[in-house]
Amino acid sequence: MKVNITLVCLFLGLITFQPIFSQSSDEAKKLLDEVSTKMSSYDNMYIGFSQTLSNVDAGIKEGDEPPIRGVVHLAGEKYRLDYLGNQFIFDGKKLYVINNDEKEISVSDGDLEDEDGFIYPSKLLTFYKQGYNFEMGKLQSVRGRKLQFVSLYPIDSDSDIVKVELAIDAKTKHISQLIQTGGNGSKTKFTITSFKSNLSLNDNFFAFNREKYLKKKYIID
Repeated sequence: MKVNITLVCLFLGLITFQPIFSQSSDEAKKLLDEVSTKMSSYDNMYIGFSQTLSNVDAGIKEGDEPPIRGVVHLAGEKYRLDYLGNQFIFDGKKLYVINNDEKEISVSDGDLEDEDGFIYPSKLLTFYKQGYNFEMGKLQSVRGRKLQFVSLYPIDSDSDIVKVELAIDAKTKHISQLIQTGGNGSKTKFTITSFKSNLSLNDNFFAFNREKYLKKKYIID
């Protein structure tokens, strides 16, 4: 079973290229590292997010459709992502993709692949580390918060992504928004709507309960 959704990771980019370094890119890389270090210091995180899509050329405006909402729990490499009626559980070794509509579950070794060129919320802290050049953007005031924008440009000229913009809360060093621009002119915006850290989670929170789903007559591939 393959689940085609618009949140897939792009963080490998294995090509031979010499990145362009400048003061702006150095400052951007330093800020991103600070954000990653800050958010990775938590034992675990809960992130609620909303996703919107726009494409001027196709006549699709942001707000034409209700936002798609989801949540992800993160703890080190482990995560549990709920999105579009599907649940993704990665226990550090195996990935379980649970399709509740079809009552099917696919199991694979290792984490999400990068074949579709999109970014999963579970990769929010690591996707930028390989395959991008960086540039500092504007510092803007949004609803009383100062957000520092950073632009990321894929090194791979064949990438489906043209640009990724991260909005970072200047005070908390938390990511507030991720805006991804595709080669077809579409813009996918992820906005973090809620954030909690260091929650009391059950020891089996990131474990897959096979018996539970077998009792519900799910097909496990």
